[in-house]
Amino acid sequence: MRPLFDSHAHFDSFGETEADDLIARARAAGVERILAVGGTPAANRRVLALSARHAPRVLAAAGYDRDQASPLADDEAVARAVAALRGELRACAGEARAVCAVGEIGLDLHYSPETASRQVALMRAQLGLAAELGLPVVVHSRDAEQETLRLLREHAARWGGPPGRIGVLHCFTGSAAFAEGLVELGFHIGFSGIVSFANAGGLREVARLVPAGKLLIETDTPYLAPVPHRGRRNEPAYLVHVAEALAAARGSTPDETADITRRNAAFLFEGRAPST
Repeated sequence: MRPLFDSHAHFDSFGETEADDLIARARAAGVERILAVGGTPAANRRVLALSARHAPRVLAAAGYDRDQASPLADDEAVARAVAALRGELRACAGEARAVCAVGEIGLDLHYSPETASRQVALMRAQLGLAAELGLPVVVHSRDAEQETLRLLREHAARWGGPPGRIGVLHCFTGSAAFAEGLVELGFHIGFSGIVSFANAGGLREVARLVPAGKLLIETDTPYLAPVPHRGRRNEPAYLVHVAEALAAARGSTPDETADITRRNAAFLFEGRAPST
């Protein structure tokens, strides 16, 4: 298969040597680039170290995920947290470990509806930071389509960064209407190993509707391993199976899917020429 770009992987649960081994196996499997995604202070430090050690093969995204909202009792606490993140991002600007996206950020009203207002405040503040720095965002959304779209519409209205590089809704599992709304705002849509699951026929229907120029693929390592590895710990080397499943859903070929999603991710996260 053609070279691949894993647009979302987490490494904070792996030891340093183990993470290096995962990256080596990914390279042997044809994965050209990996976006290592943070979400907590510790995870952010980890992706910065990985991207420095494995540049340019590993890129870094840093931010505060929805589960970080719980201890932030008020807007002042949110502002302090985001100010700290701003300092971290500015400190590494121009280095091999420089962050290319703000994330993972977002909303999860499935597992944590009781912190909805804090999640919204934290996401809104980080969207403001991304707009300030001209960086794309990596967004999580579960059982929060309307709330997510509302915040992303606000963000799109003030976005002055590079055209077409506003961000991605990762590990998409939503409705066709949600996908359409995201595309209208300029967002990419990332599909994970879920697209290969037997019970994901509805998701494959949505995947057929997304414009080719807005498609990304990801593993979401260590979660959601694709068929035929479902139930095992996921890793970037398995991205080939996501590409195959998405290609089958769209009536394309794995090579075509690898090419288009690699070019899309390289444009979004690295500013390389967009796909045609």
